[in-house]
Amino acid sequence: MKSKKSIIEAGINTLALESEAILGLIKSINEDFVTAVTLILQSRGRVVVTGIGKSAIIAQKIVATFNSTGTPAVFMHAADAVHGDLGMIQIDDIIICISKSGNTPEIKVLAPLLKQSGNTLIGMVGQLDSTLAQHADLILNTTVEKEACPHNLAPTTSTTAQLAMGDALAVALLHTRDFKKDDFAKFHPGGSLGKKLYLKVCDLAVKNEKPQIAPGAPIKDVIIEISQNRLGVVVVVEKDAVLGIITDGDIRRMLEKHSNLADIMAKDIMNSNPKKIDESSLAINALEIIKQNNITQLLVTKGDQYFGIIHLHDLLQEGII
Repeated sequence: MKSKKSIIEAGINTLALESEAILGLIKSINEDFVTAVTLILQSRGRVVVTGIGKSAIIAQKIVATFNSTGTPAVFMHAADAVHGDLGMIQIDDIIICISKSGNTPEIKVLAPLLKQSGNTLIGMVGQLDSTLAQHADLILNTTVEKEACPHNLAPTTSTTAQLAMGDALAVALLHTRDFKKDDFAKFHPGGSLGKKLYLKVCDLAVKNEKPQIAPGAPIKDVIIEISQNRLGVVVVVEKDAVLGIITDGDIRRMLEKHSNLADIMAKDIMNSNPKKIDESSLAINALEIIKQNNITQLLVTKGDQYFGIIHLHDLLQEGII
């Protein structure tokens, strides 16, 4: 069993080598990189990304990133390609082949075949004199000095470099096509990420009760309205106009100050300047207001009219916190 110190050193050394490798890629962001971005943007087809071994796993991640940021892409395993999957390549597709050496048996066979229909071949490769580099129209150089593996065998630094280069390509494409948050939301409708980008306040507020009371209502009616709707708040409304709100905290503070409640009305204890948000705003913006003001519920309006209430629990249930 290795010592605690040696384990920590191994982890630090790995991160140091991989970070140095990524910084070393900066010089590879050159004319070929610009041409690759331009051709992909102009293409009427998809990006077909292929590789074998660990490079195949990196290829799948790059495909996922492309698709989620507006660049249609598909994955083709290099070993399966020569057994029928070459048929997925269409005439307008651009191909990215990923390989550290560019000389594995599968890549040597595949590289010339990828060119047979005239498709542009981009080689993401670590050896510039390899079979892949020789057949590629463009090269994304992912050369690394050594693997983080102490035996310089297990793909570690090299796959990190491939992953980083794929991200650089995807972000350059995203930037160039002016891909917006709204576009991103279209491809991420599920999960907390999607909800942060598209879920609106009205989607949540409409599910809740709409507690309201007249300004002249007695305290007893205020307490009943708050209790029945279980949102911890009631909105003071007159002729559809919001005059203020009363929270259960306001009720507690009133009870501490007054012993005679007979003459106290809703308008006497309401907050006439409550925090509020428009019903068309994103739910994530409601969360920011709630957090900044250390409150649990927020008044929702539509223009000048009372629309409803959004509660901290609504945001928790949707998983956007």
